[in-house]
Amino acid sequence: MVRTTSAMTVTADILLKAFDAVLADLDGVVYAGPNAIPGAVEALTALAGHGVKLAYVTNNASRTPGQVAAHLRELGAPAEDHQVVSSAQAGAALLAEKFPAGTKVLVTGSAALAQEVQAHGMTVVDSATEVPDVVIQGFDPGLGWADLAEAGYAINAGALWIATNTDMTIPRDRGIAPGNGTLVAAVQAAVGRQPLVAGKPEAPLFLTAADKLHAKHPLVVGDRLDTDILGGNKAGMATALVLTGVDSALTALQARTSERPRFILETLAGLYQPYPEVESRGMQFSCRDAAASVVMDAAGERTLHIVGDPQSVDSWRAACAAWWAAVEQSDEATAPAITWAQTLP
Repeated sequence: MVRTTSAMTVTADILLKAFDAVLADLDGVVYAGPNAIPGAVEALTALAGHGVKLAYVTNNASRTPGQVAAHLRELGAPAEDHQVVSSAQAGAALLAEKFPAGTKVLVTGSAALAQEVQAHGMTVVDSATEVPDVVIQGFDPGLGWADLAEAGYAINAGALWIATNTDMTIPRDRGIAPGNGTLVAAVQAAVGRQPLVAGKPEAPLFLTAADKLHAKHPLVVGDRLDTDILGGNKAGMATALVLTGVDSALTALQARTSERPRFILETLAGLYQPYPEVESRGMQFSCRDAAASVVMDAAGERTLHIVGDPQSVDSWRAACAAWWAAVEQSDEATAPAITWAQTLP
């Protein structure tokens, strides 16, 4: 991909050659629901043989790092408890930065989140009637209306509100389901304000994971543009979108500038392959057998012309390079008109 955010040049060596660590998301990258994504475990296991360290960076605050690591080991993936960095940890750390030990906190989330809050010396309460100073909200599939209502009552009474993350969706074994962001939005509708957000897409979660590994050149690998890629970009790290979860090559093409990935991979197996750099000749961009260009008509409307197989990731790599060169800076997602052709116009 033609990009200017990284000074590193990827050669004919495998993609991993340029990095000393992988910071991997979990949902949509390693597993969907309880099941591993095909090929993910094998790809993660092979990292050690290439001298590449591994950490898991997840926005899912429903389980402790130990529980997450145990699940990964059950799937066959390499995982120690300390390799898991979660938004529950980030949320509790943010809470501890702003409030002293003993502060009353209403936890709208899992037992794992409550455990992280208690580990920082906070007092967990069960109801808004106990006048909590803070509400911290994280994902838990068991949350119901009554839980969200208690959060709303406490926030409207003056409690500070922290959300571990705002992912609108979460990949499950049966498909895409509502995530913590959907539940946060429900509370937001009742309180009329937004929470402080601790996890992705904020940079500290990624910086903490890299520090734990003593990594100087980490690669962030995720399936979501608005959390994994945006957060990795904010942290100044190289980012790779893997197409096994929420976002697609099309949504990558349409992404606002801050959410554009350095690499696009079909699966984690792409880490072990040479990454094809896009070549440019004027405003025409090519990636192996695929090519793309942006043409403006007399009315000033731009159309993206792509030559290649719509099912090939190389076609989308060339298309992204062409469109991103035409729209270098955008704070909003874009939706270009696209045509597929046998030859460039």
